[in-house]
Amino acid sequence: MDIRHACSQAEMAQLNTSGLRRQFLIEQVFEPGHVHWTYSHYDRVMIGGAQPVGESLHLAAHENLRSGYFLERREIGILNVGGHGTVTADGKVWELAPQSCLYLGKGVQNVQFDSRDASLPALFYLLSAPAHQAYPATLYTREDASPMTAGSAETSNLRTISKYIHADGIQSCQLVMGLTTLHTGSVWNTMPAHVHDRRMEAYFYFGVPAGQQVLHLMGPPQETRSLWIQNHQAVISPPWSIHSGCGTSGYSFIWGMAGENKDYTDMDPIAIADLR
Repeated sequence: MDIRHACSQAEMAQLNTSGLRRQFLIEQVFEPGHVHWTYSHYDRVMIGGAQPVGESLHLAAHENLRSGYFLERREIGILNVGGHGTVTADGKVWELAPQSCLYLGKGVQNVQFDSRDASLPALFYLLSAPAHQAYPATLYTREDASPMTAGSAETSNLRTISKYIHADGIQSCQLVMGLTTLHTGSVWNTMPAHVHDRRMEAYFYFGVPAGQQVLHLMGPPQETRSLWIQNHQAVISPPWSIHSGCGTSGYSFIWGMAGENKDYTDMDPIAIADLR
């Protein structure tokens, strides 16, 4: 587990490119046969990945959590961006096709990850936050998430948004989670940009072709900074930061939030002309 402490706007302003990447970029999410975690002190969110190859992987309670099992005081969203896989939660087997999302609530003690085919393993992207009560385990396919289009081809940001865990979808304590895919010819995500001081956010980029990258924008709206991000990498976005990006090709990304509320529309928009 990699631990990232919170960073203020004043501290961010002093960081060079290497420092910015160390503070906010998660360069390795997946490793065959392992579960990787990054613990962020923004809203105590944990960002991780599980890639089962051959043998099962188990959701263990890291010693830093000081808990008997991982979900003793937490909830988790699991979104598969690889081949077909299964998640077994306290004996119940859940089938996760590509781009299906499973929510597990507080109190689930035994969680196991498996791939149907080791040559095309499941890639389970994991997002976890503290939880104060238990909500039922729920599985959504991408079709269940009521995909909607946003943006336009004229502004190079035509995209399909699928909302899985949110106030009108899968219920949770504080997790919000979904997936966005850019249409052919569009490269911008989350533009016009916004901030939401009431919750943090994390982006996980996937479907980025070899040799291509996404230029992710972050920071206060009047002092933005950039990070070049490769396929299967994630970025932590503080509550005071915008979170937007432009790819050198098409791509998809998973967005996830935790904080004050679960209202998907709770955001403070920033006019494009006001960005600096």
